[in-house]
Amino acid sequence: MIREILRMGDPRLYLRAEEVRAFGTQALDALVADMLDTMQAAQGVGLAAPQIGVPLRVVIFGFERNPRYPQAEAVPFTVLVNPVLTPLGDEMEEGFEGCLSVPGLRGSVPRHRRLRYTGVTPQGDVVDRTVEGFHARVVQHECDHLDGILFPMRVRDFTRFGFTDVLFPNGLPAGTDD
Repeated sequence: MIREILRMGDPRLYLRAEEVRAFGTQALDALVADMLDTMQAAQGVGLAAPQIGVPLRVVIFGFERNPRYPQAEAVPFTVLVNPVLTPLGDEMEEGFEGCLSVPGLRGSVPRHRRLRYTGVTPQGDVVDRTVEGFHARVVQHECDHLDGILFPMRVRDFTRFGFTDVLFPNGLPAGTDD
């Protein structure tokens, strides 16, 4: 079922989500199915449960090809519950991001270039990956939602933040996020 995506300004987006305690449940499977339907309908590359008003530490992300990001590298589809991110090194990378909860706006955001993420699947199986580049950016962006952080809160240079059609009148550059 496609759910409404909360937009910036909704106070529910600024709360820390709760850990999932029960795995392999119909309720968790239904949440993930709704998140997938919602993300695909919006042509997003990721979605966090708080974005649809569910205050749980669940994110989904990934795509083979996405019309909104034609030059972005593929990211394997992942459902990640109770994620933990560990930066690998101090190297940061600036990149433009967008968000389904912040429609029409983009901003340049610094993110760790490499990181390890761990967590579990909805069935409780361990997920443990080391990633870099766009994959790392997507994971960080989605996991920020679990702590009540929207990408504009990470923008450092507001001359590189604005409406997508004004910043990029000729279309989006490669490597933008959602």
